[in-house]
Amino acid sequence: MSLTTSAFVRNRNTLVRSSAASTTLVQKCFKSQKAAAATDPSADVDSSSTSNLSSADKIKAIIRDGPDFGDFVSGAVPEGIKWADYKGKLRREKGEAERLRLPPWLKTEIPMGKNYSKLKETLRGLNLSTVCEEARCPNIGECWGGGPDQTATATIMLMGDTCTRGCRFCSVKTSRAPPPLDPNEPEHTAKAIAAWGLDYVVLTSVDRDDIPDGGSAHIAETVQHLKKEIPRLLVEVLSPDFRGNKDHVSTVVGSGLDVFAHNVETIERLTPFVRDPRAKYRQTMEVLQHAKSVNPHIVTKTSIMLGLGEADDEVLQTMKDLREVGVDCLTLGQYMQPTKRHLKVVEYVTPEKFYHWELKGKELGFLYTASGPLVRSSYKAGEFFIKNILESRMKSDQNDSSTQSADQIK
Repeated sequence: MSLTTSAFVRNRNTLVRSSAASTTLVQKCFKSQKAAAATDPSADVDSSSTSNLSSADKIKAIIRDGPDFGDFVSGAVPEGIKWADYKGKLRREKGEAERLRLPPWLKTEIPMGKNYSKLKETLRGLNLSTVCEEARCPNIGECWGGGPDQTATATIMLMGDTCTRGCRFCSVKTSRAPPPLDPNEPEHTAKAIAAWGLDYVVLTSVDRDDIPDGGSAHIAETVQHLKKEIPRLLVEVLSPDFRGNKDHVSTVVGSGLDVFAHNVETIERLTPFVRDPRAKYRQTMEVLQHAKSVNPHIVTKTSIMLGLGEADDEVLQTMKDLREVGVDCLTLGQYMQPTKRHLKVVEYVTPEKFYHWELKGKELGFLYTASGPLVRSSYKAGEFFIKNILESRMKSDQNDSSTQSADQIK
């Protein structure tokens, strides 16, 4: 059995926590019926069939004819379907207050499995946080679970679970004065990763503008502990911008990491409305460019959310800007509203459109482009990265073989 994304399910769970839940659900049913009736008259409830019923029976009839459990829970999404033919409403027009119904391609599996349970237990024991949990990522079970043919990946969130910034898309807690850093966190993180047997780890963090160096030394120390404990481990750091301080960026880049990531999040026009005022579009570009200049051999990476109201030409321009500053890897995924306090989804982008952006990424020369509705900046990062390395090696071997054959002919 599979559930919708965590944010969607959480909102539904709140409906059954009090005796007032039935009324709330009925109101949602009425709204859903009105929306459906606007496009399909047959979807409306037959008023003549309910006019003679008691209030309780009317409520039952509305619930019966309204959204059912299958609207919130579904099995595996069928393959081979042309989602461009999907008839549901995918875009919220300006001024509309209603949330969009979740399309079928954004429903995902319940997190489970031995590796998932093992990771969660270790985290609690060592007082560590993951962005997978804090950001309510829908792919947590898939990434943590790994498997015989999969790379198990986890994203540890350093420096606590409270951020000094308040981006309008992010569900991580915010405060001007978060708790002090845990000096044991770098060592604990290394122990946890060693116990899990992961192949690839992503270290991200909250922003800590309250600390003079933004926590750059703390992040670097964690990477060094990891590399000492598990030399074979591939380490990606999803770094803060440190308010554009290049010395702090250099500290992280020089820590021994394999991949330096910093997310642009959205297009330039929407940045002031989506991100915290201290996070600027051009500043992000400068951070990514500086990281590459410090160590040209590291892989640089970033991520874009779609569905916030961006236009195609703006997405393409952002991708071009990223290539101009030397970014190697790009992920594109669907923005999902984590709570009612956050930005609403403007549009649900179809899988076919995401595939379009994947092809554009290849055309522009990104080392890899991971583009899909449920793709997140750290989604199965190890698999994408390792797959790319293997493909690059295969191409290199083929080129070497071709050169040798040409030399033999001569």
